Amino acid sequence: MKLVTFTLDGRPRLGALRSGKRGDQVIDLHRADPRLPADAVAFLRAGKRALALAQQAVATTSPEATYDLSAVTLKAPLPRPGKIVCVGQNYLEHAAESNAPRPLFPIIFAKYANAVIGHGEPIVIPAAVQKPDYEGELAVVIGRRARNVPEAEALDYVAGYMPLNDVSARDWQGRTSQWVLGKTPDTFCPMGPALVTADEIPNPQDLHIRTVIGDEVVQSGYTGDMIFSVAYLIYDMTRIMTLEPGDVIATGTPSGIGAARTPPRWLKPGDVVRVEIERAGTLENPVVAE
Repeated sequence: MKLVTFTLDGRPRLGALRSGKRGDQVIDLHRADPRLPADAVAFLRAGKRALALAQQAVATTSPEATYDLSAVTLKAPLPRPGKIVCVGQNYLEHAAESNAPRPLFPIIFAKYANAVIGHGEPIVIPAAVQKPDYEGELAVVIGRRARNVPEAEALDYVAGYMPLNDVSARDWQGRTSQWVLGKTPDTFCPMGPALVTADEIPNPQDLHIRTVIGDEVVQSGYTGDMIFSVAYLIYDMTRIMTLEPGDVIATGTPSGIGAARTPPRWLKPGDVVRVEIERAGTLENPVVAE
């Protein structure tokens, strides 16, 4: 199932994205079945029962709860995640292009909810940022409260997956050893368009990923090349922190970032950036100046 958050008449709603003969449609899950929460995090907290009800609602929904995709506005599947935990240099070739050794442990940093936007919304480059960069990544969404999770059981705690763009202000990121200001400008965390539930992606280490700007493929990678797998990341993080339903893990980017090119390839107004992940979908955002 592809879960989305959308607005219609200005109100946020939880929906399911469905493709059919009439094109892409969105089903308002709460309207289709009032037992279902209208909020994505509440839906995830409700667990397997909510997923089963949603699948039934999609199969039997009435026209009154169904909208053409063009009639609604998609937002980020999780508009305000409790945590956005990011992993740096998790692909060996990306570490090498960053002049860094293979990390011994996951390199963890954070992005915040102010940075979150959805598919189609603009990445806005602040006037103070001179070196905005792209990083296409597979994002993992937690579905169950997770603490001290064994690696062998870690994927059982995943609600689903989606594309994410870890947009980075390299000039601000490099000012100190702490990356946070370079990672958290407003709009610098596009995600979506949908949260693809874990049953549709049984192996997150078997996905091809690309970042495309216009017609140029600037990143091309394979999640099987991650240094630290999704399962290991969840295991390692939950030894010292609790992950809650709706928390997002950005698992790192393949090589090909703009900062590593000669000359550097920074994002600029007029660019359109796509993050394409096999079975997880395509996230597309235009770039504008503040």
